[in-house]
Amino acid sequence: MLPNPTFHASSNLMKDERIHDSALVSFYQKGDERAFEILVNRHKDKIFTTILLIVKDTNIAEDLLQDTFIKAVKTIKSGKYNEQGKFLPWVSRIAHNLAIDFFRKERRYPTVVMEENANVFNTLSFAEDSVESAQIRKETFRKLRLMIQKLPEKQREVLIMRHYAEMSFQEIADATCVSVNTALGRMRYALINLRKQMKKYNVSYDQSIFAG
Repeated sequence: MLPNPTFHASSNLMKDERIHDSALVSFYQKGDERAFEILVNRHKDKIFTTILLIVKDTNIAEDLLQDTFIKAVKTIKSGKYNEQGKFLPWVSRIAHNLAIDFFRKERRYPTVVMEENANVFNTLSFAEDSVESAQIRKETFRKLRLMIQKLPEKQREVLIMRHYAEMSFQEIADATCVSVNTALGRMRYALINLRKQMKKYNVSYDQSIFAG
């Protein structure tokens, strides 16, 4: 049975900040449920902030926080945890990925832009009253999702955060612990690679946006 991440550990243990995360994970692997309680209470605020920065919704962030620690429990219980004492970066990455996945699943038809107000798919503004146009639009976005999944991880990540989660480049930089220029660079290369895929698979787009 999975422990509930909202549990309350012994007050004496909670006050003992001398216990390292790696030791707590080891204790938990040996069956000490209190050790994981300490880990959760020690890091849940930071993890929650990481998620909230991306999803911008408290209720969703709370659900994803719960999912994060449940996934952490499953990984540790399965014996697949091998982060060598780096519990916080590891669980932060789980939270980050869950938040990104949330937007990837919830927002099926993002509007991808090259720069502010420059719609990559200007040519895809089909008439709302045309069944055929609606079907073409649906199929085009299906192809777009597949192309996005083929991007390198860091490029895919920034594109999803920008166009699914609608985060600013400063927010993306903060969430991924890089500079704004690095975030902008990853977006640029993501769009360059999308352009190559669109040309390869003969997907229509406004070529003037990609000029230069």
